[in-house]
Amino acid sequence: MGLFRSRKIYYRYNPNTLAYERVYPSAKERFWGVVKHLSLGIFIGTGVFFLLIHLFSSPMESLLQKENKLLKTQYDVLSLQLDDALSVLDDIQQRDEKLYRAIFQARTIPESVRKSGFGGTNRYEYLMNISNSELVVETTMKMDILKKQLYVQSNSLEELILMGKSLEDRSRCVPAIQPVSNKDLKRTASGYGMRIDPIYRTLRFHAGMDFSAPIGTEIYATGDGQVIFCGWKQGYGNCIIIDHGYDFRTLYGHQSKNLVRVGQKVTRGEVIGQVGNTGKSTGPHLHYEVLLHGKPDNPAKYYFKDLSPQEYDQMIQIAENHGQVMD
Repeated sequence: MGLFRSRKIYYRYNPNTLAYERVYPSAKERFWGVVKHLSLGIFIGTGVFFLLIHLFSSPMESLLQKENKLLKTQYDVLSLQLDDALSVLDDIQQRDEKLYRAIFQARTIPESVRKSGFGGTNRYEYLMNISNSELVVETTMKMDILKKQLYVQSNSLEELILMGKSLEDRSRCVPAIQPVSNKDLKRTASGYGMRIDPIYRTLRFHAGMDFSAPIGTEIYATGDGQVIFCGWKQGYGNCIIIDHGYDFRTLYGHQSKNLVRVGQKVTRGEVIGQVGNTGKSTGPHLHYEVLLHGKPDNPAKYYFKDLSPQEYDQMIQIAENHGQVMD
């Protein structure tokens, strides 16, 4: 048995009478019919609504979208500008380390200090929920890095400015002459670096320069400073150490006689002792060291007030050709 619907009038076929008879639906059937039509209408209407929202934005949404695009563009430009600023700052840092600090012989600033990171893994967590969070976090991070590196570089330049102001005083204190009269360079016995020990016949590091001279030859302070040690020192015999300030110290070993006392202030060229053969020594000579920041440095680098460029080159060659030291 089938149903035929036309214009909301229902008929049912009766096999007994072989005819269609009109059927009047019950209230329940009419209710579910209405619900079905309403549901279909709501479904279609909702779909059309969301389609329109997706395809066509409201004026407020359009305005917000334009503002978001503008903000993203501004962040992109800011990020590029920060990259340029960091590049320029990196160039300044390189010149600071390799030029300015080399001129003033100042301590270097470790890379770990100049470009250290930031503590805490959640430093930028508060930015994660905003639009374009990755770009915003990256730009904010660059800004923080730039500010920190600028702070370190600013302090470095202030330090160099103070060094520049004290340059005249510093120039008097830097050990800049030979410790004995050696204009003809004939007293240059051995240089700085790996040398053969005269007693143990083994290769070892020689922390200074040796100047051979008769006992009693005058020894000069190589820069202004203050005597901080005067006496016997293991291996060096009679020894004098002068603190010149600016992280410079000089040591004079194997003397026959010390002519200064601890605490005494001396000037460059002042006689402080006499050459001898005391301590671990194979003959009369002066062992001379320059210490920078507490570590031995090649004394030959500091004779610029005593030798011409040609004499300096000759002295370097003489010092390098001597593989054995006198102490």
